[in-house]
This record gives sequence, C-alpha cells and structure tokens, in this order.
Amino acid sequence: MDNFSQQEKDGLYKAIHSRRDVRTHYEQIPISDDVLIRILDAAHHAPSVGFSQPWNFILIKDLETRNKVKASFNEEHERSSKLIDDPKRSTYLSLKLEGIIEAPINLCITYDPTRFGPFVIGRTSISETGVYSVCCAIQNLWLAAKAEGIGVGWVSILSNDDLREILMLPDHIEPIAYLTMGYVTHFEKKPDLERIGWLPRLSLNDVIYFEKWNNENDNNRWKNFQSLLRIKF
Repeated sequence: MDNFSQQEKDGLYKAIHSRRDVRTHYEQIPISDDVLIRILDAAHHAPSVGFSQPWNFILIKDLETRNKVKASFNEEHERSSKLIDDPKRSTYLSLKLEGIIEAPINLCITYDPTRFGPFVIGRTSISETGVYSVCCAIQNLWLAAKAEGIGVGWVSILSNDDLREILMLPDHIEPIAYLTMGYVTHFEKKPDLERIGWLPRLSLNDVIYFEKWNNENDNNRWKNFQSLLRIKF
C-alpha cells in the first residue's frame, strides 16, 4: 500500500483548509516556469469522466487582453449590483472581487465536449459530468498553487460571450473558469466573505443527512458518527 505519512497527510489537509479565493495582496514576483508547470500538471492529473481529460489551460499575461477582460467584469459587476437592495448593495460594491490587472498571470480553463469523440464512458446519462471533470482540475490546481505559496482567485463576474470573443475560443469550447494567479503578501485566515460577515460558515453537522434527504436517522450504525459531529463541529 502506498500510504501517506502523517506529515504528508497534515500537508494535504493544511492546503485544503488554508486555501483562499485571492483577490488582493498580489505581489509582482514572477512565477517560475518550473512551478507553473508543476501546478498545471497537478490540474491535468485530476479525475475526469471516462478519462476524457476535457480541459485546456489558456495562460494570459498580455495587458491589453486583461484590460478587455476587466472591462467585461466592470460591466457585469454593475449589472449584478442592481439586483441587490441597500444597504447590502453598498457593501457589495465596496468588495474587491477580482485581481485581473494586479495578478501576474491570468488563466482561463475551458471545457471541450468533443475530445475523444461523441461517446464518453460515464457521460451518457449525466452530460454535466464533463464540466464537473473540469471543476476537479480547477480544485487540483488551486490546492497545488496553495502548496507552492501562490494565490488563486476565481473571477466569475464575467460574460462568457465576452471571453469567447476576447480569447478567440472555437464555438464548441466552453469557458469554465477565469482565474488570477500570483504570489501574495499573505493569505487571510478566513475567506473574505466569511470574514466580513456576508454569509456564515455552516457547521458540518448542518449539511450531513443519513440514508435519505433530511433524515436524522437514529440508527445505531450512525450514533457514534453523530456524536462525533456534535463534539467536533
């Protein structure tokens, strides 16, 4: 068995619990090609439905390109702000929600539903599993970047139509994530939206059911598990 040592386990859980969606504190320190390749290789080793590996990674440094993406963000940000009433609207407008220009590297991760042909094992019943596979790659990338001391921010307030045009994506390619990447001065102890009180962190105990939806089953099989949840979380 290829077991992890306790130190390796600690490192994995540290990366998971300390990962942040980074929008600020970027430093203009270049990411070396070796480090960037390690991070992308981690993403490329994510699980994918039918081993389809349906992702592509578009690396972006050009300032003109990033300015076009930032313009799309500004337009979408203004549009979305009109969906919220004050005082929360004012709070929303005050938030720093992207680091498109500040981050040394931008990265668009896309989904190609045509890779390896129309038939993909496991995608015939739930077509969305292709997109889910790309999300697995994004998570791998995010954790690998954190282990390397690099911040990653997911900019989701964007028009996919704008991204297709700016990045000259073929019609069948779907943009899934637009990320900003770079070394940062520090990582926050809590996610920004939790830290400012926008939304609370749910307890693990609040999101687990037993056997069926919304079933707080008292079956003896789960009693010890339930007790541990109440004590730890």
